[in-house]
This record gives sequence, structure tokens and C-alpha cells, in this order.
Amino acid sequence: MAEQLPEPDLNYLQKVLLEMLAIPSPTGFTDTIVRYVAERLEELGIPFELTRRGTIRATLKGRKSSPDRAVSAHLDTIGASVRAIQDNGRLSLAPVGCWSSRFAEGSRVSVFTDTGVLRGSVLPLMASGHAFNTAIDQMPVSWEHVELRLDAYCATRADCQTLGVDIGDFVAFDPLPEFTESGHISARHLDDKAGVAALLASLKAIVDSGAQPLIDCHPLFTITEETGSGAAAALPWDVSEFVGIDIAPVAPGQHSSEHAVSIAMQDSAGPYDYHLSRHLLKLARDNELPARRDVFRYYFSDAHSAITAGHDIRTALLAFGCDATHGYERTHIDSLAALSRLLTAYLLSPPVFASDSHATGSSLESFSHQLEHDTQMESETRVPAVDSLVGNNG
Repeated sequence: MAEQLPEPDLNYLQKVLLEMLAIPSPTGFTDTIVRYVAERLEELGIPFELTRRGTIRATLKGRKSSPDRAVSAHLDTIGASVRAIQDNGRLSLAPVGCWSSRFAEGSRVSVFTDTGVLRGSVLPLMASGHAFNTAIDQMPVSWEHVELRLDAYCATRADCQTLGVDIGDFVAFDPLPEFTESGHISARHLDDKAGVAALLASLKAIVDSGAQPLIDCHPLFTITEETGSGAAAALPWDVSEFVGIDIAPVAPGQHSSEHAVSIAMQDSAGPYDYHLSRHLLKLARDNELPARRDVFRYYFSDAHSAITAGHDIRTALLAFGCDATHGYERTHIDSLAALSRLLTAYLLSPPVFASDSHATGSSLESFSHQLEHDTQMESETRVPAVDSLVGNNG
């Protein structure tokens, strides 16, 4: 078993998760959640900077500045926007992020106009069983077949306009959180606020323990993951390793669990880095953490956006197990605790390859060996470049 890790404060994890769930943050409407997370970093004494639109780039200072690593969780959630104002005063919706209207039906929502906030419900076009009987069951599932009913006197298009409603107004779906004695956590938008909470708990554990990472670590909090661009412009440093933090679907055909942390081996963008993924698996084994390998078939992450942006980095993905992703989601504190502990182990671990601090150029001497991964990892821990992380900077 590895050296004892600093333990995450699970009460803190659940507190910040509940507070974040109370903050609406569909992609494009994230200023308030950015301010909240920035304040938590200030409390921990972790310096950060903000990009123009609000991506948070923090630095947990290590004993050596290169090669450094980044971990990323996203603050934005799925939601909707007003696509059209109908003649009867109902609103047509366009989804923000990729999700089914099936999960929107029956939801209570807030509509953010330029002048205030209105409440309402998302309903199928045929919403009354007493009026339509079994015809309701024949309706297709699509965003063309739902509408938003405002809780206001609103019987015409003109009524909506008088209320200040306009095209493009953001619609946020109520999270409906419930934390049960069994340890289950149910809510909308656990993706990825539960991942953010696990990362903050890991950072708090490291800061409170006084431990210092061997290399600089950069916690990132992105704001456009649900629409695909997430971490594309978030890496100004010499980052060689990038670990995304996100949600792992618990469903038939998947291997993830609500009681374990998942290490994704592949998603819709292709395989994750062989060596970085196995480094995380080894850390889980060494620290006796419940971990699952999985492949996500309909899934992209911040790691994909960073690679697409042209960064020459190793990427991996850690995820908490969650049932009914992008619906009314449920996870368990077991999974969030395992994720937080594995993040702590990773942030305090040596780099996968000390040689990643520079390009290999034409030399094959320091280039990786997938078929001899374990042997190469053992030799990496003995090379002077890694020894100097402690010896020259301790």
C-alpha cells in the first residue's frame, strides 16, 4: 500500500456541491458559478487567473515547474434557450448542450430575461390527459414537441414581450437535489458539479495537510464543455499531462459503478493516453481505491477539446459513476470520495515521464514503450530528472 494520502473532507465536498447545484449555470450563463468557485480557491489560498470569458486557471505550486500537469472539471451544465415565442404565449426551446427533450418534460425552470427572472414548466405539446387521452402516448420525443409555460399572465406573443421575454433568453432547469442517509446523491447537473466538488475537496486536503506536489499542478474549471470547446484555450503553461474530470454513465453495457471511480480508456474521440491511464490505475491499486476501467461510446470531454486545439499532451479521464446521466442523475458518496482520493494521489505523484519536460526530437532513448510499460515506469522513477524533483528543490 502507498504512503497514507491526505483524506478529503466529505462534509466540505457535499456542502460545496449543494451550494453549486443552487447556482444556475447552463453553458453561456456561468458568471455566478465562476465567482463561487473562485471564492473557494481564495479561501484555500490557491492563486488563479481568469480568462476573458471566465475559465479559471489555478496553480498548485510544486517543487519543480516542468513538466507540469493540469486537471480539469467543468462548471457549465446542460440547459435550454428560448427559440421562439408562440402566438399562444408559450415558448419554444432549443437545447443548450446535447440532451433529450424526454428529460426536460415536467421540469420546473427559471427563464433569465434581460430584466428579471420568470418561473415556468416545460411540458409536452399535449399535456392534459383529460383533454387528449391516449393521444399523448403517441407524441414523438423531440424538442419540437415540448414548450415552456410561464407562470405569469401570458396568453399572447405580446404578453410575453411585455414581460421582457425574448429570443435567446437562457432557461435553467431546477436541480432538485436530495442527499439521502444511504449516501446516494440525486440531482440534475451533477455533471459536472459533483466532479468540481471532488476536485475542490482534493485541493483542500492537500493544502490542509501541508503536502507539496513534486511538480506544478494546474486545476482548471472550464465553462463550455457541454458545447465542445471546454479546455481548448485553457493551457498557457508547459503542460505534459492533462486529466479530465467528468461523469461516468452507469448503465447496461457499461462497467462503471456508483461506488467506484472510473478510468476511461476510450471515448468518442478515441483512446486516452496509454501510459497516463495506467499511471492512474496503478495509483488506484496502490492506494486500495475502488476503480473501474470503462469505455464511453457517446461521450467527449475537456481532454478532447485540448487535443483538438493542438496541444501535444498526454490525456486521461477520471469520472464518478452516475446513473441516468443528463437526466435526473444519481451518484453515491463512495464514488465521489474515491474520485477525490485518486485526484489527491495523482496530484502528489511524480510525472509519468520526467522526459516529457522536452520533446524527444530524433532520439528514441527516452521515448515510451507500451509493451514494456511497467519496466519503463520503474526505470523512470530512478532517473536523475525525477530524483532532482526532491533533491534539488526540496
